Amino acid sequence: MVNAPVGGALHRYRNPAISTLAIAVALALPMQAEAAGTRAGSTISNTASASYDAGGGTQTIDSNKVDLRVDELLDVVVDSSDAADVPTTPGATAQLLTYSLTNTGNGQESFALSTIANGGGDDYDPTVTQIYIDNGDGVFDASTDTLYTPGTNDPTLNPDQSIKIFVLATTPAGVSDGNRGTVSLVAAAKTGTDAPGTSFAGQGEGGGDAVVGSTGADSQDQGAFVVSAATVTLVKSAVIADPFGGSEPVPGATITYTIVATVAGSGTVSGLAVTDNIPADTSYVAGSITLGAAALTDAADTDAGDYNGTRINVALGTVAGGQTRTVTFKTKID
Repeated sequence: MVNAPVGGALHRYRNPAISTLAIAVALALPMQAEAAGTRAGSTISNTASASYDAGGGTQTIDSNKVDLRVDELLDVVVDSSDAADVPTTPGATAQLLTYSLTNTGNGQESFALSTIANGGGDDYDPTVTQIYIDNGDGVFDASTDTLYTPGTNDPTLNPDQSIKIFVLATTPAGVSDGNRGTVSLVAAAKTGTDAPGTSFAGQGEGGGDAVVGSTGADSQDQGAFVVSAATVTLVKSAVIADPFGGSEPVPGATITYTIVATVAGSGTVSGLAVTDNIPADTSYVAGSITLGAAALTDAADTDAGDYNGTRINVALGTVAGGQTRTVTFKTKID
């Protein structure tokens, strides 16, 4: 057994295989990429040298130093942060779309924000009401995020810096279930936008030029709402049982009313309730209310139904599209 010495002599006993493996692992690790390379305003300096023999001795000389100032590259990327279309309902306000804005240039830059809600290719145009700049926590809160005012508080980002942008919109009242409405968030560099390669002399960070990058110094991405609406239909029917075993509507006959509530669409309805007045010339049959197969009491208590002397009422609560609820009750012809 070889005892490895302590201190600086330890390197003489390293296992070559372990060292090779460590290098391979290090090379395999992901590198943190810069958006557009060297920071705008940085100086790249270079000096050449030459050596020669003269008179039996070696002489070395240096060239003049060449300094180059790095220009600012103007680039930006906007991405929708919503994983899928955002559900909305007809007439809904303050509907939220979320985007990320990233400065992919190499200098600090301010960006003007705008939206396009009538770009076509969808079923309706949302009405954009407000744009907010996130406070850094990634969660929309109108009390802590910053309401955007064009030209007043345009977001200013360092290279590689990203922020969340929230767009609020109203859904028109006349839209139908399944309709889509899209909104594009647009960000444009305040220094200028144009074809890639366009230069703005002396307007870059650090005093150099600003050069439009591959994005044209502006970017946009589309978010979408999808209407999740529900409609309710009621179908009422009656079955008569007369005192003689038939089905004639004569005095003393019992009428069983059946009311079927059907919810259609991809949304839900809440607070749904069925109410029916007891018809004239009939009397309510006590304890006859049912919801589905379950009997309900006439009292206004913990179950869903009640009878107040003139009408029956059954609270159905929240019902999703594609579901039905069936209510029955009985009266007797006077």
